[in-house]
Amino acid sequence: MAMADSLFKITHHCDGTGARVAGLALLHGKVTTPIFLPVGTQATVKSLDTADLERIGVRMLLCNAYHLYLRPGIGVIAKAGGLHSFMKWPRPILTDSGGYQVFSLSSFRKLKEDGVVFRSHIDGSEHSITPESSMEMQEGLGADIIMALDVCPGSDAARDKQVEAMAYTARWAVRCREAHRDNGQLLFGIIQGGTYPDLRRESAQQVTALDFPGYAIGGLSLGEPKTTMWEIVEATVQHMPAGKPRYLMGVGSPEDIVEGISRGIDIFDSALPTRVARNGALYTIAGRRNIRRADFREDMSPVEPGCGCYTCGNYSAAYLHHLFRSEELLAYRLATIHNLYFMQQLIEQARAAIAENTFPQFRSSFLETYKTTDEDKRIEQKTAALRGKKREDFPAID
Repeated sequence: MAMADSLFKITHHCDGTGARVAGLALLHGKVTTPIFLPVGTQATVKSLDTADLERIGVRMLLCNAYHLYLRPGIGVIAKAGGLHSFMKWPRPILTDSGGYQVFSLSSFRKLKEDGVVFRSHIDGSEHSITPESSMEMQEGLGADIIMALDVCPGSDAARDKQVEAMAYTARWAVRCREAHRDNGQLLFGIIQGGTYPDLRRESAQQVTALDFPGYAIGGLSLGEPKTTMWEIVEATVQHMPAGKPRYLMGVGSPEDIVEGISRGIDIFDSALPTRVARNGALYTIAGRRNIRRADFREDMSPVEPGCGCYTCGNYSAAYLHHLFRSEELLAYRLATIHNLYFMQQLIEQARAAIAENTFPQFRSSFLETYKTTDEDKRIEQKTAALRGKKREDFPAID
């Protein structure tokens, strides 16, 4: 399963940081990293269609195997010709194995050596996922990058729980690798270990020894302090192969994208930009703006003057303010278009700065200009808490 050099080719390195630009060849086309993946959990990015995503410049999506397994079912999607055909998206897709969602169910699941037994959050029916069935599900979906089944406790879980999760993750990674068919999909391994640098090192050594085509850092952005998250990312990256893609799971605020790129991360995903958009929070170069605020009631300029997105090119801040205050559905689409366009432009600007060897200046300038408020921090803390809820303990193993 070793990745051929031609599949991931680093073209530029930044002097002074870990930032790099690379091309990644996938079944449904080549993408350039760093790259941000909008989240289409149930085969849709909420409020947008795939034509919207194409116009924004999105090049890759994340969809979730757990949710699609429960509804509409892998068989339905396979009958449609796979996930790309089902949702009419011609570009690459990454699917999460479902491990994260299953392990957030807490009292509704049981961890066993064979896999995990859980009850559906939809109707309470009982199901199980094993490393082998996770591979079968993701292969049936036809994603370009698929993830090994892992055990993901909260970042604040006790050390013994992190050790247990790390051990399961390593054993299941072996089984995923053995079950995965050589069909052109790239199977990534996941590194766990919580906020313990020595466990992250051990997990990285265990998983990278299996020679996956790429590797993800899991189990972060679940409520731990940002300083802790970046310390663990730095401690983990140094034990990941330099010549393979690095994926930081579930991280995607604008400032975190820039910080992650500077530490050598290639792939990011998060529902945050689309979630906050639906709540009226719009990204600008100066920071996030709450379009519901009265200041925008008579503001006839775009949300971000000079922005090239469809929303800013056609509508005023006053109109968006009106839509949100009136609870019109169009508000969600226009705000989501703007936020994803902002993220796409941010990534492209970072790539250009790396190629021009000006990334340290770009990073400093962006972080100095993009101001986060106490409200921003509360929203992100709430999002992290939602991601990490009900993860305090593993149930007894049968």
